[in-house]
Amino acid sequence: MTSTPTGESILGTTQQCHSTLNLKGTSPCQWGRCFIQELPLTTLTTTPTAGASRHTIQLHLDLRKRKMCKGEDGQLHANLLCVVNVTEQPGRTLPDLESTDEALRLLKSRANDDTPFFLAVGFHKPHIPFRIPQEYLSLYPLEKMSLAPDPDVPKLLPPVAYNPWMDVRKREDVQKLNISFPYGPIPKDFQLRIRQHYYAAVSYMDAQVGRLLSALDDLSLSDSTVVVFISDHGWSLGEHGEWAKYSNFDVTTRVPLIMFVPGLTAILNWPGESAFPFIDVLRQSDHSFTNAKVIKNVVELVDVFATVSYLAGLKAPEYCPDVSFQVELCTEGSNLAYTFRHREKGKNAELIAFSQYPRPADTPQVNSDLPDLKDIRVMGYSLRNWDYRYTLWLGFNPETFQVNVSDVHAGELYMLADDPGEDTNVYSASDHGVIMRKMTSLPQNVSLRTRMKLQFHYLTAGMKTSGAKV
Repeated sequence: MTSTPTGESILGTTQQCHSTLNLKGTSPCQWGRCFIQELPLTTLTTTPTAGASRHTIQLHLDLRKRKMCKGEDGQLHANLLCVVNVTEQPGRTLPDLESTDEALRLLKSRANDDTPFFLAVGFHKPHIPFRIPQEYLSLYPLEKMSLAPDPDVPKLLPPVAYNPWMDVRKREDVQKLNISFPYGPIPKDFQLRIRQHYYAAVSYMDAQVGRLLSALDDLSLSDSTVVVFISDHGWSLGEHGEWAKYSNFDVTTRVPLIMFVPGLTAILNWPGESAFPFIDVLRQSDHSFTNAKVIKNVVELVDVFATVSYLAGLKAPEYCPDVSFQVELCTEGSNLAYTFRHREKGKNAELIAFSQYPRPADTPQVNSDLPDLKDIRVMGYSLRNWDYRYTLWLGFNPETFQVNVSDVHAGELYMLADDPGEDTNVYSASDHGVIMRKMTSLPQNVSLRTRMKLQFHYLTAGMKTSGAKV
């Protein structure tokens, strides 16, 4: 997935990842690495290799299907809404609590070691089910919750773009609502409860991140540790009549990218001064924060690798050429470190973030959210800058992995200044025949990314110069 401006509210995210890179002035070649993976119940592994094994992935999928939520009948159910009393859980704990405890143990083991280290910690919440400590729900009283500002399916939304949120539909408490497929709305009272539980799940996760950051202070590591906070995707909370993550809308592709670099993004602390004071939201829920340095420009998560490599004194691979199938190793990410030292003058309209999502057909199917590779027939490619989001749904061959750039199934164009929620699709307001004829003159080896950029510029330039009213 892609990322747009940094400083994004974490209430718009899911599957958080917090990583720390401790420099300590020693050769990066001597680094220790540790990745913490969540497993079911109280089983936790730390592994010296990046990426989850097939066994771990299967365990993760099994965990999501398990009946873990106690219902009013006293029995366990596979519900969406699932607040719990932690003391009644196996081991009197929850997976994200275990992950935090293990990360704290690893930090303590490194505190007096001069060897630099890299620690990656992944938090499962707010992934579904919302199995979280019940006390966090009190932070968001139901009577103060509101519905999404645009809860209806947009009239000009191509059917291929719609996400029928099957993983939510399959939950037992949602199945009881007897919602029609694919567009039938969730009852408003249940929508409010979903939003309440999602917000509570984020606060629960946020508290775990707070515990880790506070430990950096306690262990005198905060002045020598780079911290990166990211998420892999967003999550629809009723916007466009959708739920979950399976679309190219901003609400699902926009994620936080927050970096802390001691002495660069923040001044070094005086002895005894805290860089990350822990705030217990269950006791100080009215606390507010002010961030005086937020960089607002379009970035992508592929930028993280290049940026962190630079900060660690490592040389990142060369930038990828337009067509990179024959290149053994390269990166599409940009080094963002320069933005920490030099304040950006304003929004850069040339910066673009890309994302994509597959579909099995032109209309919503039961496998539209997660189609198997063999079933993918349409691929939605989307680009976003500060002013527009432009998405093309193109024919895709799952056997050759090739996209047919001339086989356009549908398109979307949103003018974000007047339509930040991406509710009014103005794609049909332009003459796409002219644009496609221009594209046919391009060499066959021009990448899809470059083609879409050119189409996008032709399309939006025409709107600006013609003074079209949309």
